[in-house]
Amino acid sequence: MDKIFRGKCLVLGDNIDTDVIIPGRFLREKNLENYALAGLGAEMPQKLRNFSFIVAGKNFGCGSSREQATVALKRAGIKCIVAESFARIFYRNAINVGLPVVECSFGAGGAGEGDELEVELKSGAVRNKTKGTEAQAAPLSKFALDVLEAGGLIPYYKKRIEG
Repeated sequence: MDKIFRGKCLVLGDNIDTDVIIPGRFLREKNLENYALAGLGAEMPQKLRNFSFIVAGKNFGCGSSREQATVALKRAGIKCIVAESFARIFYRNAINVGLPVVECSFGAGGAGEGDELEVELKSGAVRNKTKGTEAQAAPLSKFALDVLEAGGLIPYYKKRIEG
């Protein structure tokens, strides 16, 4: 998988939990993307649409294991999330729905809001094109890359079953 993602980033801090990503009162909504990051303010779902990346600090996606958090971000147009670390269940949910996530010390301090980023999934290169800096993300497993290439866990298994 030689997928390269490019776009502007929204910078968030540490411990962004799933209730901030998609507040519980919106879990049954059909258009989850309209409520992504609503826990940070009513204006955030609309603001999020201006960005392709989220860059965050430690423990992104902590809290409950709600899969809707990853779905809401993906549907809102987020191509990739770069964070210093992820809550394990959020990390797996993201891969399972086909939303690339990379762990990198680059984190929230390596980018400013609106900076242009480039992420190469296979090599793990994370580049801030605005600042001219680069960092190396922890490598994704072959299985995670294959699942992301397929578009998520369900398409991955459908492809395997169909041969």
